[in-house]
Order: sequence, then C-alpha cells, then structure tokens
Amino acid sequence: MSLDLFLLIIVVVTALAFDFTNGFHDTGNAMATSIASGALKPKAAVTLSACLNLVGAFLSTAVAATIAKGLVDAHLVTLELVFAGLVGGIVWNLLTWLLGIPSSSSHALIGGIVGAMIAAVGGHGVNWSGVVSKVLVPAVVATVIATVIASAGTWLVYRISRGVDDKHAEKMFRRGQIGSAALVSLAHGTNDAQKTMGVIFLALMSYGTVSTSATLPPLWVIVCCALAMAAGTYTGGWRIIRTLGKGLVEIKSPQGMAAESAAAAVILLSSHFGYSLSTTQVATGSVLGSGVGKPGAEVRWGVAGRMATAWLVTLPLAGGVGAAAYGLVHGIGGYPGIGVGVTLLTAVVVGIWLRSRTVRIDHSNVNAEWEGSLTGGIDSRALPTGSVAAPTGEPVGDLALKAALEAAPELPPLTVAARDLVPARHAVRS
Repeated sequence: MSLDLFLLIIVVVTALAFDFTNGFHDTGNAMATSIASGALKPKAAVTLSACLNLVGAFLSTAVAATIAKGLVDAHLVTLELVFAGLVGGIVWNLLTWLLGIPSSSSHALIGGIVGAMIAAVGGHGVNWSGVVSKVLVPAVVATVIATVIASAGTWLVYRISRGVDDKHAEKMFRRGQIGSAALVSLAHGTNDAQKTMGVIFLALMSYGTVSTSATLPPLWVIVCCALAMAAGTYTGGWRIIRTLGKGLVEIKSPQGMAAESAAAAVILLSSHFGYSLSTTQVATGSVLGSGVGKPGAEVRWGVAGRMATAWLVTLPLAGGVGAAAYGLVHGIGGYPGIGVGVTLLTAVVVGIWLRSRTVRIDHSNVNAEWEGSLTGGIDSRALPTGSVAAPTGEPVGDLALKAALEAAPELPPLTVAARDLVPARHAVRS
C-alpha cells in the first residue's frame, strides 16, 4: 500500500470520527429544550434526532461545496494537512463536550483546517474573504437573528395563550415541541453533516480521485457521513444537553417551541444559501431569546458569558491544535509521522473520556436541577439525604453511625454491645 493511499484511508476514518463527535456534540441543539420541558423522554428524543439527521444529510450539499472550495486553496491541500485539521476539530469538540459548553463544531473544524493550512504554506493558502463572508459574518448575524426571533416568538406565544388554562396550554405546546424539535434535527442534518463531506471531498481532490472541478462529493461520502452523524447523535451528548436545557434558562414548553422554530428557520435558510453556519450558536441564541421573551424568566447570564467566550476562542484554539498537529506529523514524516499523530489523538480521546466518567451525565440525570455548575446537583444524587461516602480504608459501619448521630440527635441513646454481652464500649444516638 502506498503512503498516499494509507494517508487517504486515515483521513477518511478520522473525518468520520469527527462527524461522530459532531453528532453527539450537537444533539442538544435540537433536543435540549424538548428534554428539559418534558415534551420528549431523553432516549426517545435522541433517537428521533438521529433519524432526522440522517435524512437531512441527503437534502443538501451546498455547504459541502463551501467547505471544500470556499475557505482554502484546494490546489495546496495535502492529506497530512487535512488530517491535522481534523485533529484540531476533534480535540476541541471533546474538550468543550467534557466541560458541557455548546461551542461550534463547525468553527472547530474550520479552525483546524485553516490552522493547518497556515502552518503548511502560510496565510496565502487561506481564502480570507471566504472565511469572513461564509463563516464569521453568518455566525454573528444568524445568532442575533435567532435570538430576536425566538424572543419575539416567545413573547407572542405567551401573549396569545394568556387566559388559557396552564395545564392545557402546556400539554398542547409539548405536542407542538415534538414537531419543532424534529424540524431542527432535519435542519441540522442539512448543515452539519455537509461539513465532513466537504473535508473528505477535499481529501479526495488532494489524492486525485476526484477532479478539482467537481461540484458534488461521491454518493458513498454522503452516505458514510450521514450514518456517522446519526450514530453520534444517538449516543446523546448529555453533558451539552444538560447545559442548554437546564443551565441557560429554565425552559417551559411554550419557550421550547418558539426557540426550536426560530433555530430551524435560520439553519434551513443558511443551508439553502450554502453558509457554513454554527448550528450550536443559532440554537443557543434561540434558547437565550426564549428566556428574554418570557416575562419574569431567569436567564443565567454567567453561563451565557462562558459560552460566548468559548465561541470567540474556538477558531484560534482549534487552529492552534491543527497547526501543531501538522507540524508534528509533517516534521516526522511518512508512516511514522501519521502513526505518532494517530497515537496521540487516540490518547487524548481516551483521556477525555475517562475524565468524563468521574461524574457521569446520561439520560437518567440530565434533567437534575441545575445547582450552579454542570455537575452540581448530580454528584450527590446517588446518596440518600444524610448519608456520607466512605473514604478509602474507613469502615462504612462507623460512618453510618456517625451519620445517624448527625441526622437524628433528638432520639434516645442506644447502647451498642458486643455479642458476648461484655460491657458496652460505645453509647450512640441512632
């Protein structure tokens, strides 16, 4: 097997791995509000989202063409460069997922590719006007528009339904949320799955399998990317779902329906025109707008500020990772360079996954009350009130007696004696 073919296989596999992370990273865009409001059960929500992401990936390829040709000079792209860009996107996606920050997978991927291109040939290899017009401007404009539309829609919904019985209104809006959430999932597939198609399209052009004048990726690329995105979506991405559903605004069904409708409209419109939009920013802006538009709603601006900070640094930091990965892989060169790159990427992925298992968030606790942080309200859910965890090496029985003393000091004392009826050694309250 030639080195170029080996590189192509590695790039395709890595691109599909990125698509998988994109799927679970962005599930919350479509389903966080429906899960938080109770319109859909968590597992049913991610299953529905996965199916519609799969369908949406076949509806448009305009964004794939933008990624492949609109951001970097396709004639200067190499397989090493594409691999390094994907590493930047994957690492940033996983770091923000670990922290529960709904950052942009699109910007992570674009940042990784652009950073690798700069490291390889310098800034002249980047189509800066395309980056500004196709990525940066749409990100800002679409987020603002989604926030305004969701805010106005939420206000109108509560205005129109004023006087309607709360229980009846909640029930009807929950049904409406199912439709609006499904539409966001469909829209997400039309935009985000295309980005990985565009990257593989770039790789195929670099290898020479596809002409640089081609306008559409091969069918097998579309199918594989659609399946990888759907598989990732099905796994849930519960950490980000929790932040969007519980951390930003306390969502009710009327707000959720307004937010999802606004997000779907903006994403579908951008996909039609081929803009590589951040669906995460649009969805987050819509959720924020639903909080602003509801009278008396509480918006956690501190959480919103952390999200905005992550958005600002996504492109440069993902670009930095992409540039570093390119320098390493290209510097070593050949099979050893790719081997080292794949090994380090695997080590980072496993390390982040193991770190996430220390406080696990899944469908069973994603709707736990938000207590100031991502894992607040979850750490102690496994322990009943008044119980204590046993430090390593300390008998659980002793700690149970201590907990009993602290929890019920008003009860009469009990004498705890050994079985052979020797005089009591301890008097405790239990």
